[in-house]
Amino acid sequence: MTDDNSYIPTKPAGTPDDPYDPLQYFIALFEGRKGAASIKKQRADTIEGVLKDRIVDGDKKGLEEDLAEALKTHEPVFIINSILLEGMKVVGELFGSGKMQLPFVLQSAETMKKAVAYLEQFMEKVEGQQKGTIVLATVKGDVHDIGKNLVDIILTNNGYKVVNLGIKQPINTIIEAIKEYKPDALGLSGLLVKSTVVMRENLQELTQLGYELPVLLGGAALTRAYVEEDCVAAYGSGRVAYAQDAFDGLDLMNKLASGQFDDHLAELKKRKHNRPSSAKAKQRWSQNDVMGAEAAAKELRPVEVEAIKLKRAELAKQVEVPTPPFWGPKIIDNVPVKALIPYLNEQMLFTFHWGFKKAGKTLDEYWKWVDVEVKPILKRLLDEALRDEILQPKAAYGYFKCAAEGNDLVIFDDTGKKEVGRYRLPRQDKDGGICVSDFFRDIDSGERDVLGMQVVTAGQKVADVARDWFANTRYQDYLYLHGLGVEIAEAMAEYIHKRIRAELGFGHEDDRDMKQLLKQGYRGSRYSFGYPACPKLEDQELLLKLLQADKIGVELSDEFQLHPEQSTSAIVVHHPQAKYFNL
Repeated sequence: MTDDNSYIPTKPAGTPDDPYDPLQYFIALFEGRKGAASIKKQRADTIEGVLKDRIVDGDKKGLEEDLAEALKTHEPVFIINSILLEGMKVVGELFGSGKMQLPFVLQSAETMKKAVAYLEQFMEKVEGQQKGTIVLATVKGDVHDIGKNLVDIILTNNGYKVVNLGIKQPINTIIEAIKEYKPDALGLSGLLVKSTVVMRENLQELTQLGYELPVLLGGAALTRAYVEEDCVAAYGSGRVAYAQDAFDGLDLMNKLASGQFDDHLAELKKRKHNRPSSAKAKQRWSQNDVMGAEAAAKELRPVEVEAIKLKRAELAKQVEVPTPPFWGPKIIDNVPVKALIPYLNEQMLFTFHWGFKKAGKTLDEYWKWVDVEVKPILKRLLDEALRDEILQPKAAYGYFKCAAEGNDLVIFDDTGKKEVGRYRLPRQDKDGGICVSDFFRDIDSGERDVLGMQVVTAGQKVADVARDWFANTRYQDYLYLHGLGVEIAEAMAEYIHKRIRAELGFGHEDDRDMKQLLKQGYRGSRYSFGYPACPKLEDQELLLKLLQADKIGVELSDEFQLHPEQSTSAIVVHHPQAKYFNL
């Protein structure tokens, strides 16, 4: 027994091939902590209740026997539409109210998928049995698909037909899919800010071709105001809606299936027009404002140039230019995964990627709970990843001579005389505003500074295996592996950055507490492209060329997104005052 009187099973987690189901073990860990009276839930009196509970609880053991019992009195279609889907509806309600965490939503979806697969053998294949059809795609240039695939899982297991086109889909491919499948709706997804521009361009293209089908938009860079203003204006029919998450998408598809979608859009439009003008202006999310951060640095007036030179001279007095052990790139083709575990950001992994929220717990209670109930999942996953060599971390890093000129950071060859490239960086728009270039010697100082560069990847195999698991209904493990791949890449970035600090001679200044280290508890900073200080993703092209990143299998997509997906790049600044900042 534990201090909160909930039972913790003692059987260790197994593997997917083991007859013992580890997912059921982990579900048992959560029972009682949601207010359940007992870990052994009382079985419902009717077979209909039993099946509904199985979906809600994600209970697959003995599922086929109960389905066979239900088939004695019900048609397969009735079981799906009137019993199993009711269970999925409860799942959605529990998730929406914060009473069910994302991994267990996926466990319910796995159970639903298994139930439908069993029932399909007793059903005639009749077109149109689904509640509706949607074509889903991650837009051109974007390699991220976790959000879109979660939408796929939720919609598929709530009675909809989903045509999932995958990542990096150009509008022509999307249009061909619309022609072939004649869907009731189109869903476009993307993580990048630039993907939101691509979405708007796609809507304009669809308008020119005369399409009016409803379009659902989702992705981390989107906001409701941008969709309901800019995207609605770009689409002739105006039938565009914002889906914040998978269950938002389900709600919109349900409205579409019931004929309420256009009424919903009309209500949204009415609310928008009824807001005070000042509120509308505040809420409006202009894509131009967001993309403005990527504009080249403005021309500096002579007086500004002189002020910047003086600032640089003062900053230069604070630190000597370190001497790197070599100039140019270096490839690290194999890093043991176990060496990266200390650098794994567990808070990001467990809370953000895996969806295990605090759910009313104090921070101390949460981490005690994580130790008992979440870390065993990580251990099981790492064991499988190590056994099958799923994670294949690699890196390219190096040192380059550089100097600052205005807002630009100029990169030189080993002689320090020939320019090989430059980054045009933005400056804060205020008196004394900061620019990354300020932390380096000025080009007129007569001294060359040193810039570190790095690109790391968890490898392509982790993405391939995750997609295989998704296709094979290992939804929960798909979520876990995708998140682990992302955080292993981040851990690799921390590992290489620490190596750079050590090679430049100030690694001893690192904070010894790993949690503080992961919060920039070290000298200098690592700036990744796409963030405010160096926002132009296309600047990665120079970095990858100089580091010979093709040797570790990293390349750029059409929209300058790193591929494989679980990869990161950065420039490394050694000056003690260099920290993250916003424009």
